[in-house]
Amino acid sequence: MAFDGIVTRQVVLELKDALVGGKVNKVFEPNKNEIILGIYCNGKNYALDISISSNNYRMNLTTNSKPNPLNAPNFCMLLRKHLVGARITGIYSNCLERIVFIEFEAYNELNDLVHKKLVIELMGKHSNVILLNDKNIIIDSLRHLDSFSNSCRDILPAHEYVNPPADKLDICKICLEDFISLMKNDKLSNIIPNNFSGISKTFILNTLDVLKISDTDYSYENITELYKYIKDIIDNLGTDNVLTVYKNDKDYTIVNKVSYIDYIGRPFSSDPYNKTIISPIQSEQFVANADEQCSPLQDNMLQTNFFLDDFYNKKEKDEITINYKNNLLKLVLSALKKITKKVNNINMKLKECENMETYRIYGELITSNLYRINNNINVDYIEIENYYDNNNLIKIPLDKSISPSYNAKKYFKKYNKLKNTLEIVSNQKADATKELDYLESIIYELEGATSTLELEEIDVEISENVLFKNTQKNSNVKKNKVNKRKVHNEYEPITYNVDSFTLYVGKNNKQNDYITTKLGKNEDLWFHTKDIRGSHCLLKCNGETVKEHTIIACAEIAAFHSKAKLSSNVPVDYCFIKNVKKPSGSKPGMVIYTNNKTLYVEPKEI
Repeated sequence: MAFDGIVTRQVVLELKDALVGGKVNKVFEPNKNEIILGIYCNGKNYALDISISSNNYRMNLTTNSKPNPLNAPNFCMLLRKHLVGARITGIYSNCLERIVFIEFEAYNELNDLVHKKLVIELMGKHSNVILLNDKNIIIDSLRHLDSFSNSCRDILPAHEYVNPPADKLDICKICLEDFISLMKNDKLSNIIPNNFSGISKTFILNTLDVLKISDTDYSYENITELYKYIKDIIDNLGTDNVLTVYKNDKDYTIVNKVSYIDYIGRPFSSDPYNKTIISPIQSEQFVANADEQCSPLQDNMLQTNFFLDDFYNKKEKDEITINYKNNLLKLVLSALKKITKKVNNINMKLKECENMETYRIYGELITSNLYRINNNINVDYIEIENYYDNNNLIKIPLDKSISPSYNAKKYFKKYNKLKNTLEIVSNQKADATKELDYLESIIYELEGATSTLELEEIDVEISENVLFKNTQKNSNVKKNKVNKRKVHNEYEPITYNVDSFTLYVGKNNKQNDYITTKLGKNEDLWFHTKDIRGSHCLLKCNGETVKEHTIIACAEIAAFHSKAKLSSNVPVDYCFIKNVKKPSGSKPGMVIYTNNKTLYVEPKEI
């Protein structure tokens, strides 16, 4: 659901009860699209997150930490100058407009009481944060807009602030008859959002589901019921009669509590949000004391704020993970393309070497028949007996510009050249094949990575490999620094408890090397899918005898953590760890093993 006017008003009403009278004591700007205000009110610290990102624009209280830049941006410094120490005197919005006004009062350098106003416009790609003085003049804004940037108004310092033009109706001021008159032969999910401000299409579609009204085939009674439902939600915003709930994994909506309970067919229950209100900045955390935590009652009053905090925090983490993964994947695919081109060139050279023996035979036959060949003859070829082929006649091309003996030398030279080429390119192909295999293992790791931490470990592995030295680029996402000399016990492979034994499963090549070469002992068992890309699995035996059903269970897990997880009857090799060796200078995750046995199992996770 878009952060529409209904959500905006619900958030504003919750913030009004929680923050009015509070004092600003922190201002941060984690990125170019986000401002966070630290507010102390009624003995508690709050962090108000204001985001004007075109995809995730919002305004809500947050309890999630975010990295703070070492050098504060200009707008952040300006807000600190004007707002730190200021008291919030009012928070409001005009009905369902997505514009929030926060009023402040503070003392200036001359100890005079002055009033400031922070305007938060939450309108997709046109979102903005604007600071005004008491005369409605813009002090500064997070984004500067003017007529040259196709803006309908100037948002620049020293200009008077003007509200965005209103091109839709206000449903708060529309009576039932006027509402019905606007309903034409079209989908309700199109008519209402197109005619009324602050109401999103997602909200209407969910409302139609709750009320069991068709989007296209509706009656007068249906429109009346829909109007009353929307008005009832608007009238009850800021109370516990409305709830913000998940519509699905990727969307949310605001519903009437009674109607929603009837719709889902069961009582609605939710554990109260019992969170400690903390600063979003890791380097400068200010945490409420245990006796200053929000009570369950107050937390329920902030239900929408905390719901949006969780929803958008998860959404942003997922987006960061996806972008990070795509950047690394692009890097690996670039190297893969380069190696693939190299292999194609090698194959072409190997194809040329297929005629190597023919050139040698030509040279030997010419040399052995020089006495029969007239050196003065000027011909394009000769036909002589091939004693390598039962003396059958063979036609040998000649360069008539040189003598037959020089033709023989020319063929021997070409043979020797191709012989040397074959030796070199065969070694090159073997190396290139290993590199391709390694790159495919990186791609497998990236496909299975689910968190930024896992991607960082893969990033470290990539940065240490010479394959990427010419294509290495910094990814476009912010991430924590990872120590490239990571201590082994910092690795966190997947662990399973199998019949009281511990099974370790590597999530990437670095972890595979760690559990195989460092964590494993001679008596431990090692598992890996046979000739199939997958994770190294290590069963810690602790000197005990492992029964067959335990080995089968471990093999099933090893098959699950492989490219064959969706297949059946997957071959899995296993052996003692003492039979697993890592060749010197080999790529991460590459090992050789002997004395192994093979099981055919169905991929399964405990």
